[in-house]
Parts: sequence; C-alpha cells; structure tokens
Amino acid sequence: MKKTFELTHPKIKLARRVDAVKHELKKYLKRERNKTLPAGADYWDFDCQFGNTEAEAEPVHVSQLNKLIDKTQEENLTSFYVEILAKPAVRQARNVSGDESEEY
Repeated sequence: MKKTFELTHPKIKLARRVDAVKHELKKYLKRERNKTLPAGADYWDFDCQFGNTEAEAEPVHVSQLNKLIDKTQEENLTSFYVEILAKPAVRQARNVSGDESEEY
C-alpha cells in the first residue's frame, strides 16, 4: 500500500477522518497477515515509511504508525503519506548466554 491520505473533507470532521484512516490501515494489515505464507516463512513482516509527502517519507516501525498519525493531527497537517509493504520473514532465535541466566 502506497497512499497519500487527505485529512480534509467538507462534511467529515478531522477526528472522524483520522479514525477512518487508522481503521483503513488496520484493515490492510489484517488482510495482509491473513494471506498464506510461503514455505519456510514464520510470519509477515512489514516495511513501513511515513512522511508528509512521498519524498519526505522515512522508515518507521508498524507500531509507530498510529502515534505518527496523531502527531499530524496535532500539527494540523492536511495530508500525509504512508507506505506499507509486506514481506515474509523467519523468526530469529534469541541468543541467551550462560552468564545471563534468569532466576524465577
């Protein structure tokens, strides 16, 4: 998904428009996660970029998208650009050394 979202609308208030954008992103992520994984992959990872325009977009983590959208609302921006690309990934095993054993 590569899209520039407009937050201005003649009939819809800004807060409702922001909620609609967040819902659309959440729906897209859910749809991508439900696709069948290729052989050897454990989960879907996402490469995300966010910025005021496509040229200004910087890489961000998926979990930061809602916070960044709220930030644009606070700064009274009229639009922003989001790019989300799904890619299959394999979970990495944690490397726990013997010195850092946990006690419960």
